[in-house]
Amino acid sequence: MADIDVRKGMPSTQLDKSEFKKRFLTQFYDPAFQPLEKELDKIAEVAWDGYDSYRKAPRTVKAGNGFADSNYDLSIEWLETSRAIEAAERRQKEATAPSRILIVNGSTRSEHTCPGEMSKTFRIVSIARDVMAASGFEAEVLDLSRLASEYGRTIYPCKACVSTAQPLCHWPCSCYPNHAIGQTGDWMNEIYPKWVAAHGIMIVCPVNWYQAPSSLKLMIDRLVCADGGNPDPTSTGGKDPVKAKRLELAGWPYPRHLAGRVFSVVVHGDAAGTENLRRILTDWMSDIGMIPAGHLALIDRYVGYLAPYATSHDDLDHDTDFQDDVRNAALTLVQAVKDRRSGKLEPADRGLHEARPK
Repeated sequence: MADIDVRKGMPSTQLDKSEFKKRFLTQFYDPAFQPLEKELDKIAEVAWDGYDSYRKAPRTVKAGNGFADSNYDLSIEWLETSRAIEAAERRQKEATAPSRILIVNGSTRSEHTCPGEMSKTFRIVSIARDVMAASGFEAEVLDLSRLASEYGRTIYPCKACVSTAQPLCHWPCSCYPNHAIGQTGDWMNEIYPKWVAAHGIMIVCPVNWYQAPSSLKLMIDRLVCADGGNPDPTSTGGKDPVKAKRLELAGWPYPRHLAGRVFSVVVHGDAAGTENLRRILTDWMSDIGMIPAGHLALIDRYVGYLAPYATSHDDLDHDTDFQDDVRNAALTLVQAVKDRRSGKLEPADRGLHEARPK
């Protein structure tokens, strides 16, 4: 085994007490909080103590049986998410359970925030959802626009633990919540079980500057732990890079937690980039072991090509061919789920193992 080498040298991010309290209290900028100034100062003192002592997971229990280190103090919040994922996995594998598709609205635009108007993506999602419901499927919409319009909805960025060592990337992610630095309320704790419970996934999104919208990209990055992620944080002593590197170098089994689910991708745009983004999303989902539903399920189209944005909803109204393309994508995904669950659709590389999984 190679020598374990953990590289250090980046500047400290530690705040002093004055700067910490200044930042902490900015969330109470509203003058309505002024009568509570003394109480807020006391709360800021407690928050400072949690930060300075780095109480990332202030509520823990002993891991117990089933973990590499049964005596490890495991985050209660992580354990709850892990159990929710296990329950979702059991439901997904039940032969008699209803077929379930998760439709992801990958647009951040919403009538409930600054744009003041619904997104075309939401309308496209609604078309697909109606088709799936008419087919007798359970269709759940994961509306990522709520990141910008709903109080407390947050997806934090991926910290790229996997680039230190694959086993350091836990399934589900254990980087958050981090109470010490105020990174709480992570929506991914609810999103992971949604993906696991689904038999099929449809992503619908616009192209933003040749790339995925930022809300969608946040979720994609945080799903890295679904591909090769470590389901036992105690095996790495939490976030101990030395232990994680040793585990990886000893031979990591690379579990693919979402493999075998089928998918569809619908990308739309107004001027450029739809084909590239459709390929990127398709490549990503294929790379984590998911199965493309078929040619008609993977589409990219332009709505109101180089026309004014002010009339783009009218352009979607008139583009009945695109609407039919979306229906076909949904129907293709429905059929692929049926074939997958009945055993008719099997990946040709089943039973094989990658020589160098990454």
